[in-house]
Amino acid sequence: MKVSIIGGGGRVGSNTAFALQCAAIVSEIHLLDANDQVAQGEALDLMHGSSVAGNQQIYAGGYDRCADSDIIVITAGLRRKPEESRLDLINRNVTLFRQILDSLKATIKGDVTLFVVSNPVDILTRLAIDHLNLDPNKVIGLGTQLDTARFRSLIAQETALPPSQIKALILGEHGDSMVPIWSSATAAGLPLIKMPNFGSPVQQRIFDRTKTSGAEAIKLKGGAGWAVGLTIAEAVHAIALNQPKILPLSTRLSGEYDIKGICTSLPTLIDRRGVVKRFEIDLWPREITGIQGGAKSLDTTYAQLK
Repeated sequence: MKVSIIGGGGRVGSNTAFALQCAAIVSEIHLLDANDQVAQGEALDLMHGSSVAGNQQIYAGGYDRCADSDIIVITAGLRRKPEESRLDLINRNVTLFRQILDSLKATIKGDVTLFVVSNPVDILTRLAIDHLNLDPNKVIGLGTQLDTARFRSLIAQETALPPSQIKALILGEHGDSMVPIWSSATAAGLPLIKMPNFGSPVQQRIFDRTKTSGAEAIKLKGGAGWAVGLTIAEAVHAIALNQPKILPLSTRLSGEYDIKGICTSLPTLIDRRGVVKRFEIDLWPREITGIQGGAKSLDTTYAQLK
């Protein structure tokens, strides 16, 4: 399976390529970037490690090399400033994103899966569906998958348990209105909210840091990369292996929680076909309200796109 990464010369794109290389599941990795020299350098560096990990074909190239891609991952975008919300990026990123989509129009085939990472991801995932007139089940946004990974890791840190034993979700918008789903959060199968010393103040502290983790990474080292690369790879591998997996991804909703036509994150089953189904799970009323409020805000913003 071939994966093209648009923005492959950047931090997120190159970290994603490395995660894919180390797993040795996809057979071909194509890096594309506005800065072709950097993309060539990243591809060369990765290729030098191919005898140690991966054994894939790894190279840089233009949009014409996307023609036979099975999955196209779009990570290109302008960097978020430390105090800037993801939705504030929209006026700076939509023009760039439309240019990318226009470049893809002439090259992509009908059954390609488009995986959107660029922010604001919910808005741009919806824009990709509309602009390219693609099957919505073949366009997937990273959504709150990264937020969920951060959330679980911070819960694990607080409880001193292995991160693999923490099962918890962030749903809704990948941004300011993201919703922590405490109603189903567990540690080794035990309800987290019933654990000793894990009351509301602790929950709020963990969620607050989850929500600001992106800005924290920007402040400390210029931007996130490794964790987002791993979460992208998790979704790509589910598609590549045709291995059904439920992940909190952004897709176009079709009536779940009374939300229709808007891209936002719910537990979503994916495999080689793309989106198979979304799960409308039992949630606390305030969690549903939070998801609906975020969707309404996203819809309002989308209507204002120029």
